[in-house]
Amino acid sequence: MAKVLIGVTGGIAAYKAVELVRLCTGAGHSVRVVQTPSSLRFVGAATFEGVTGAPVLVHEFDPDPARGAYPGEPEPDHAPIAHLELVRRCDVLCVAPASANTIAKLAHGLADNLLTSAALANASPLVVAPAMNDRMYAHPATVANLATLRERGAVIVPVATGRLASKGEWGAGRLAEPAEILAAIEAAIGPATYVPRSMDGLRVLVTAGGTREPIDSVRYVGNRSSGRMGVELAAEAHRRGASVTLICANVSLAGPTGADRVDVTTAAELQTAATQAFGEADVLLMAAAVADFRPRAREQSKIRKEGRDGLALELEPTTDVLAALSSARRPGQTLVGFAAEHGEGAVERGRGKLQRKALDAMVVNDISRADIGFDAADNEVTIVTAGSERRVSRGPKSEVAAAVLDAVETLRSEAGAPSTFEGER
Repeated sequence: MAKVLIGVTGGIAAYKAVELVRLCTGAGHSVRVVQTPSSLRFVGAATFEGVTGAPVLVHEFDPDPARGAYPGEPEPDHAPIAHLELVRRCDVLCVAPASANTIAKLAHGLADNLLTSAALANASPLVVAPAMNDRMYAHPATVANLATLRERGAVIVPVATGRLASKGEWGAGRLAEPAEILAAIEAAIGPATYVPRSMDGLRVLVTAGGTREPIDSVRYVGNRSSGRMGVELAAEAHRRGASVTLICANVSLAGPTGADRVDVTTAAELQTAATQAFGEADVLLMAAAVADFRPRAREQSKIRKEGRDGLALELEPTTDVLAALSSARRPGQTLVGFAAEHGEGAVERGRGKLQRKALDAMVVNDISRADIGFDAADNEVTIVTAGSERRVSRGPKSEVAAAVLDAVETLRSEAGAPSTFEGER
């Protein structure tokens, strides 16, 4: 178990720090949180206290009821200086989100609040996850401050590009996803402090995104899958210790650090990549939306509109990649499919696919709802196995991914599948 000290600064991205803390504790780490006063305008201390099970400190002269101890540790018999004791005990200090103001203070050694005072006394690895407006992020002062921190050995988690806090603004400056920050934290700590993880030694193959079947040199038949669910599954499997191969069909999202990523375009390319990796996999999570049909004949150049009254396409079926892999499975493999169904009867249709394709589990989601599934950050699914149905309520796809991996671990345990603790690898 690693002791992680997380500093939360003021900014709209502070809400993501709650998910980061949850992921840290879920990975077996012991977490304390320090907040700057301005961060309280976005997330209250009680929220972090509920997730960590430990008091949150804000001001330099706040008494620490835990006396600097992390959850699971005995408390000292005296009351040490809070900002010194928290960093003396921690294995890593992570500032997330790190505002432009706090980054400037860290770079120049200022210590005008509890977090910056703790950072100045910190001898453990420092992980900084910036979050701010794109113009602030691109300002020469911020660029220089981040360079200074990087030169001193700090790990800077790259920002994401996308919609920013101010209405209508878009650019580089979004806080990295919590899973990416956790990966940076664990990489900074090093493997020696980890507790054994539930999927250590297993090889997990994940497919993500949606295939595109060319009509001509410009157009294609495709679907709306972003690949987010598959990316979250890969990240969760990696957090649990698995060796992950992630096959991405037209996915623009960054994959989790540590996963072996393979990019493909068509169903045929996905089948080739999946077939090559499947033999070594212990678990298959087939989250990609693979096209059921493709144009029978592809035009090599662009089809012109001029002189045409319309365009008729003749489609032919593609190979059912999941069924083909299932027919070639070896003992000890666990296969999970994903079914995007529309409206009433979705679970029943998913159960039918489970049986026809001889899978261990089918994850069913209802795509008739606009607030979940494709193009949405949240999802709500039903995990169907031969003997059970488990409904996973609407929540972030990272939480759905955790529920799916929980189901996989249960299935493997019930089947007596070997794990790393039994000497498989």
